[in-house]
Amino acid sequence: MHYVVLAVQSLVVVVFLVSSAGKLKSRGDIREFTASLRRLRILPASAAGPAAFCALAAEVAIWVLLVIPVSVARTAGFFVAAGLLTVFAAGITLSLRRGEQVPCRCFGASTTPLGPWHVVRNLLLAGAAAVAPVLPSGGAVRPGGLVVAVCAGLLLGALVALFDDLVALFRPVPSPPHPGP
Repeated sequence: MHYVVLAVQSLVVVVFLVSSAGKLKSRGDIREFTASLRRLRILPASAAGPAAFCALAAEVAIWVLLVIPVSVARTAGFFVAAGLLTVFAAGITLSLRRGEQVPCRCFGASTTPLGPWHVVRNLLLAGAAAVAPVLPSGGAVRPGGLVVAVCAGLLLGALVALFDDLVALFRPVPSPPHPGP
């Protein structure tokens, strides 16, 4: 089970590292994230700025806690991740029920509207983050197993972070309007 914990740890680190980096690239990115929170209409408009700052601070804290080689820090990182992802899933669900079409600013500048996939993604990640710290993780770690577990988590994290972009690659391209006779 130690390898599963390492894979989940790598997955969660990548997801929150990419997410926080996407919001910190420029002032415009954090402004867009704040604006997207405002458009979700789950908080008063005046709370969007502080909520965006708290979400970003939590995202940074999660990946920092998960890379610190102390089990208490790792456990805290997993539980903060599970909590934050659950809050995100609940907020997205409320917004979807109202029929809002807000772009996903989860990983920076995306124009893909939030949808049921985002709720499922966040709940799956929250479940993995909540289960990982309670799995048995003692015992010897073999270098090969360590490499495979970490690479699997990194790859899965990259796929999660890039999922909206990957789906967009396979969407049909709208054909230009056909000129009349």
